[in-house]
Amino acid sequence: MSDLIDDPRVGENAHEFTVTEISSAVKRSLEAEFGRVRVKGEVSRVVRARSGHLYFDVKDERNSLACTSWKGQISKLSVLPEEGMEVVVTGKMTAFGGQSKYNLNVDDVAVAGVGALMAMLEKRKQVLAAEGLFDPSHKKDLPFLPEIIGVVTSPTGAVIRDILHRLRDRFPRKVLVWPVAVQGANCAPEVAGAIDGFNALTPGGSLPRPDLIIVARGGGAIEDLWGFNEEIVARAAAASDIPLISAVGHETDTTLIDFVSDRRAPTPTAAAELAVPVRLDLLAHIGSMNARASLAQANTFARREQRLVDLARALPKPENLIYQAQQRFDVWDGRLPSALRSLVQRQELRLVTMASQIKPSALNRIVTLEKRRLQAFTDRLSPALSRIKIETRQRLNTTCTRLWLVPFVTRSNRMYAELDQNRLRLNQNLTRQIEDKKKQLNGIDRLRETLGYRETLRRGYSVVRDGVDVITSVGQAKSAKFLEVEFVDGRVSFGESLTLTTPTSPSKRRKPKPPEQGQLL
Repeated sequence: MSDLIDDPRVGENAHEFTVTEISSAVKRSLEAEFGRVRVKGEVSRVVRARSGHLYFDVKDERNSLACTSWKGQISKLSVLPEEGMEVVVTGKMTAFGGQSKYNLNVDDVAVAGVGALMAMLEKRKQVLAAEGLFDPSHKKDLPFLPEIIGVVTSPTGAVIRDILHRLRDRFPRKVLVWPVAVQGANCAPEVAGAIDGFNALTPGGSLPRPDLIIVARGGGAIEDLWGFNEEIVARAAAASDIPLISAVGHETDTTLIDFVSDRRAPTPTAAAELAVPVRLDLLAHIGSMNARASLAQANTFARREQRLVDLARALPKPENLIYQAQQRFDVWDGRLPSALRSLVQRQELRLVTMASQIKPSALNRIVTLEKRRLQAFTDRLSPALSRIKIETRQRLNTTCTRLWLVPFVTRSNRMYAELDQNRLRLNQNLTRQIEDKKKQLNGIDRLRETLGYRETLRRGYSVVRDGVDVITSVGQAKSAKFLEVEFVDGRVSFGESLTLTTPTSPSKRRKPKPPEQGQLL
């Protein structure tokens, strides 16, 4: 018996399988035995192929299971696997005969518990913080009053209504809504695309670029808010050139976008309050500032006027400034006639002395020349004295004016200029109002002419009066002693000889008599 067993020729009649048949049988058996399964483990060795497929392993303390997600399945995954993440994967077991390996075709990935999610979030926060994305120096100041606000949120939720209602109450602004999915697999790429799309708009274009972006979503579980914890969203928010406010979840919810945004709001309504000020408060503040400016201007004018009065008190009186000069002038004016007389006497004495020394003919000639010279000097002296007196008084008056009236003249000129401007504006306003009233009056007059009875007269009607009142019946016409009929081109009057007849019905009127037939011969 043992010899038969050891004989290699025993069993040579068994069926021979090909490698493909064995691989296909193993694959069918594996898929039929397990079908669709859920596996919990830690992700390791994540590889994204150039074809778009995703390869990774799920392991525990002893073994490792190869997993595959095809390119079309990746977009439907709620969570992308990352190395070190504890997950629960769902898919179908299959085998790959080309490498004699079995693997799990994964079409759904879920994080295994909140603790794992928080651990992954902390890991992402450390990576982004090391890159400086959380640095306060990178955060931009929010505009005080943005003209256009871009909102990234779901168009059908209550969040957008709350934001619009709050903006309308505080300070109405233009709002551009970029609709996105706020949870699920499409949340992260759509939110990141919306932020990049707002930044790509051209300022002042047909679709203007917003001055502020609000990324908003209502509250929910950490799994619902996980799209805002994705790295693609955080990097898009950090790279935004437009200031960004994150308003994801309620006040106790914290997501990764909150750390990279320029300002975090606890709720979407609070984000609208951060975006714009209160219009009524601004109006009240402006009114207060105008009142303070008016009061400060009035106080400044009062202080300047009081200072001017104080300086005027310290200045000497103008008559005291010119008193000494006038006194010297009067002294010189009084001394001048006597000085002239003395000069004439000295000259006469000199002439007499010289006359005794010269011949009479020569003396007469010298006297004549001297008299002419003195006469010319006298003629020139009087106008010169008058001109000097006038110029001296003008200089004194000019000095007094500069010392005393310059501030008042400057202020008067400014007031006159303001009065001229006000008069010009008043004239323009009066002229415009007069023109407007003329236009209104002309329009009313044209309407009056259109609706007046004269237009009715043009169509063949007339108005009958008894001198004052309008006649509207035959009885009034019979009792009237005087009738006046107004046509479109004038009036006709009738006295007491007027006979009125009552019109008869067409049936009682006499038929006209036919003309008689003439004779034939």
